[in-house]
Amino acid sequence: MKGYLLALDQGTTSSRAVLYTASGETACIRSRPLTQYYPQPGWVEHDAMEILDSQVGAVRDVLHHSGVRPEEIAALGIANQRETVVVWDRKTGEPVHQAIVWQCRRTADICTRWREDGLEPMLRERTGLVADAYFSGTKLQWLLQQVPGLRERADRGELLAGTVDTWLVWNLTGGRCHLTDPSNASRTLLFNIHKMDWDPELLALTGVPASMLPQVVPSSGRVGETSPEWFGAAIPIAGMAGDQQAALFGQGCVMPGSVKNTYGTGCFILMNTGSNPVYSANRLLTTVAWDIGQGPVYALEGSVFNTGSAIQWLRDGLGMIGSAKEADALAETVPDAAGTFFVPAFTGLGAPWWDMYARGTMTGLTRGTTKAHFVRAVLESIAYQSRDVFEAMMSDFGQPIRQLRVDGGASNSNVLMQFQSDLIGLDVLRPLNIETTAAGAAALAGLAVGMANSESGSPGCAIGRTFSPEMERETASRLQEQWRKAVKRSMNWVDS
Repeated sequence: MKGYLLALDQGTTSSRAVLYTASGETACIRSRPLTQYYPQPGWVEHDAMEILDSQVGAVRDVLHHSGVRPEEIAALGIANQRETVVVWDRKTGEPVHQAIVWQCRRTADICTRWREDGLEPMLRERTGLVADAYFSGTKLQWLLQQVPGLRERADRGELLAGTVDTWLVWNLTGGRCHLTDPSNASRTLLFNIHKMDWDPELLALTGVPASMLPQVVPSSGRVGETSPEWFGAAIPIAGMAGDQQAALFGQGCVMPGSVKNTYGTGCFILMNTGSNPVYSANRLLTTVAWDIGQGPVYALEGSVFNTGSAIQWLRDGLGMIGSAKEADALAETVPDAAGTFFVPAFTGLGAPWWDMYARGTMTGLTRGTTKAHFVRAVLESIAYQSRDVFEAMMSDFGQPIRQLRVDGGASNSNVLMQFQSDLIGLDVLRPLNIETTAAGAAALAGLAVGMANSESGSPGCAIGRTFSPEMERETASRLQEQWRKAVKRSMNWVDS
C-alpha cells in the first residue's frame, strides 16, 4: 500500500527529507548540514558531491527512523536552491568544478557590461529577470571561460549542466534523466518564459551549448524513478520546483493575488499572477511559478539575498548568540533598536535595489547601543527589506493585497513576525507547519499520482498564528524612511 509522499528539500545550508502521510501530516523529517565555501570575497561555492551525499543521507535517515519501506512511497518531489549551478562529465558523472551558489558575485562584471551595452531590456522581456550575478547563465559562462579545457569539452558534447534539481535527478536515476522544470529553468537567464524553451540568442550571448542543458518537463508529472541501489527500491520522481515556487504552492497560494514570504537564508516574496506574466516597473522579477500540465502559472518575485544568513552571522561570525532562538529572546529585552539600522548586504542587494557592489552596514550606533539593540537591528532588517519588496509588488500588481503568508526558519521569530506586520500594516499568517517548501514539493508529486488536489496546493498550510499590526502607520513609515537612508549608505561600496 503506497500511502506516503517524500519531499527532498535541498537548500543552501542543509539538505532535508520530509515524509508525509496521504492526509498531508508530517510523518518524519531529517536534515543534514551543507558546507559553504568562500574562496574569495563575494564568491560562494558548494561541493556538488556533498549536495548529493547529504540529500541521499537525509532520505536514508528518514526511512530508518520512520520504519517506512521505500515500496510504501507513492512518489517523491524535489524542491531546491534555484540558481546554483553544477557542471559534470556526461560519462563519469564527476563534477568538473565546485557548484557556484546563487549568492556568488563573481560574474558581476559580466552583468555590468550587459547593462552598459543596453541588453537588460531584452533580457527582462524574454526571461523576466534582470542582469545580475544571481542567476545561473553567467555562472555557466564564467565556468566555460575561466576553467581550462571546459570550453572545448562543452563544444564536444562531453559535459552536462543544470541547477540542483537537475543534478539530483540525474544521479538518483542513474544518469537516465537529464531534466528540469519551468520554475527552475526560468531562473537561468537562458529560458524564454513566453516560448517556454531555451532561447538560442541567449545561449549564443553566454556561449552555453544547448547540448549541456536539460530537457524542460512539467513541475508535476512522473518523469522517472530512483535507481533501487539508492534506497532499496525504485521510487517514482513526480514533482520538481524551485524552492520558492514550491513554497508558494505549499502555502496554498494558487489564486492570483495571493502572496507568501519565505524567511530562509534569504527572503523571497512571491505573488501568484496567474496565466499572464506581470512585468514590474520596480525591478521585481517575473518568473514561472509552475506548470502542472495546464500551461505556465507566473509569479512576481522580490529576492532579498541575506536575511536568515545575517542571524547565522551573528551566531557563527560574531559569536553574539548561541542560537536563532537566543536572538529572539535577546531582541525581546529591548523595545526597539534604539535608532540603529543594519543593512545585511554581505553579497550585494537584491530587489528592488539590485546593487551588486553594496556591502553590509550598521548605522546609528551610539555609546548607548547594546548587544540587544544590535541583535534586534539585525532581525528588523529582515522586515525592512521585505517591506521594500512588498510595496513594489503592490504597486506593480495594481490591486490591494489583503494578507501575507509566511514560512521558513526565521518565521519562528515572534519579534520579527510582529514587526513585519507592523511595518506593512497587514495580517501576517504563519502556518502550523513552516516547512511549506517541502510540503509544496510533496503536493506537486502527489498531484501526479492522484494524492493531492491542484485547487488547494498543499494540505499542510493550516494557519497556526496570525500577527496583526499594532504600530501606528506614521511611525512605520518614518522607520522605513530611516532604513532607506541606511541602505543608500551601503550602496556602491565596492568599486565595480
